Amino acid sequence: MHPAHFFRIFLALALSALFSLAHADSTNRYCPDLLAVKGAPEPAHRGELTFSPYTYHFSNNPEHKHVVLVAIDEQLPGDRLCGISFFSNSFGQPSVYVYAGQQFNNLFGVPQLFAKVTGGLMYGYVDPYENKVPLNYKGFNPAIIPAVGYKLTQHDSVQIKFLGTAAMMFSYGRQF
Repeated sequence: MHPAHFFRIFLALALSALFSLAHADSTNRYCPDLLAVKGAPEPAHRGELTFSPYTYHFSNNPEHKHVVLVAIDEQLPGDRLCGISFFSNSFGQPSVYVYAGQQFNNLFGVPQLFAKVTGGLMYGYVDPYENKVPLNYKGFNPAIIPAVGYKLTQHDSVQIKFLGTAAMMFSYGRQF
């Protein structure tokens, strides 16, 4: 499947999920209940849609392609989250990352500054690039992605995701 078709299909799926999340009440979750912190207050926002138009690669590899990402997260009590992202990897292959994570707000006493760490399963680095990510088995590999972000408004933020020793991804997030 051509990457442009892949993104049209998965952008439609992400927008459908966004619509579902935006119109669901807090008792109707898509993430497993075990991820939420019991007794913690409900989050201020239901979810977040993230878009990344640019990734900076630390090495200048002529095989690197433009990376674009669309992700949707569900926010859970206790500053937890889970989500899915669809992206073209550094070699132009359609890829997906399913994850859970934690957000740390008020970093260094700055109310707008936050950090996130997600961990999950990625699929997409296949032949001939299966060796470009560690622990890859038939295109599947575990991933841990830390990020730092800055809240521009109550709903909008910018974030930098650190992709191991390979790259930094710059993104915009909109909470709803």
